[in-house]
Amino acid sequence: MQRLTNGTWVVIADGEKALFLENEGDGRYPLLRLRRQENNDNPPDRDQGSDKAGQAGNARGGTGSAMEETDFHQLEKERFAQDLAERLYKLSHAGKFARLVLVASPQMLGIIRPALHKEVQDKIVLEIAKSLTSLPVDQIEKAIVAELSGA
Repeated sequence: MQRLTNGTWVVIADGEKALFLENEGDGRYPLLRLRRQENNDNPPDRDQGSDKAGQAGNARGGTGSAMEETDFHQLEKERFAQDLAERLYKLSHAGKFARLVLVASPQMLGIIRPALHKEVQDKIVLEIAKSLTSLPVDQIEKAIVAELSGA
């Protein structure tokens, strides 16, 4: 349980919300305090797209294959992940945290991992592939302790 020492930051994110928490307790009895919350207004794709996908013409004047529709909701999640990675770098570079637990859905982890600066990657002591942004802080603490104890 040494991975969640006093002062360790826990960042919990999904495509619409990021919680920045700091452990004021220890690994055995964490006491997570909310330091910052960022929200991203990302309505469903059906509310963001305006037109149906078009068709690409071919050289003979006929229609070719349909063009793929842009998934604006997914693009916004990716932009939010990029912004989060940049924010973590700035906070890390400013000395705000030395150890980081990153909690996000597997999809979000896959998006944010390549965007993280090496300085931030070097401070990650644990990644948890779960969506916890909708839980209250006391439930987040329990979920993290369960992960750390292998439950």
